[in-house]
Amino acid sequence: MKITQLRNATLIVEFGEVRLLVDPMLASQGQLPALKYFTQRRRNPLVELPENAAEQLQRVTHCLITHCQRGHFDHLDRAAVRWLRERNIPLLCMAEDADYLRKRRLNVQILVDAFFGGRIEPIPCLHGEGLIGRLMAHGYGYFIQLPGEPSLYLAGDTLLSAPVRRCLSELKPAISVLPAGGARFDLGGDIIMGQAEILEALRLNEGLIIANHLEALDHCPVTRAGLLREATRLGLDRQLLVPRDGETFDFAGLKPQQLAV
Repeated sequence: MKITQLRNATLIVEFGEVRLLVDPMLASQGQLPALKYFTQRRRNPLVELPENAAEQLQRVTHCLITHCQRGHFDHLDRAAVRWLRERNIPLLCMAEDADYLRKRRLNVQILVDAFFGGRIEPIPCLHGEGLIGRLMAHGYGYFIQLPGEPSLYLAGDTLLSAPVRRCLSELKPAISVLPAGGARFDLGGDIIMGQAEILEALRLNEGLIIANHLEALDHCPVTRAGLLREATRLGLDRQLLVPRDGETFDFAGLKPQQLAV
């Protein structure tokens, strides 16, 4: 298995002949609206896609969406819709998103338990609490088990909720991709995990954690350097991977069973 971080929540998971694009935001730098207005306004995304993005995207065979409604352009923007439609890429999603995506003339395939010869289990997300939480599309993360591959948890946009804790501590994914940016709007609390919850997640699970959702959107204050520095101070850095945009991790050496670090 290989995992390539493109930008923000957008990544590519490779296993066998499958190249699975997750939550594509493909717009150029500054082509999307700001998400904070009462402070310095900066249009999103804050950075361009990495130089190797075109090469990586050329090999994509399927796409997987965690959530996309209620204005979540950072997981499926107009540029990504055009890109997927032009290539007729099969788009895998939960049933509740299917009609929304079909209206955009995409090649929608509703997820079932069977997944490329393995299994996929949806894990509910908690994308904020209180008033802000009621306005959000919460969506799902996915726990994926594939023959001959390490187990993988793609968390989606979520806080460290009870279902997420259960996945990390009981299902014991060998690799987890967690949102670490601490995103919040001008009002309300965090809507995804921030530094403190990532550090807590590291204590709940013995596998590797890949932190993304960093340094690409204006409402995500957590930095790569700051997160790594704190994890190192607490002795948790051996479990933590914080990829640069465009960086690929090759997990071919991991056993399919739970990784013991």
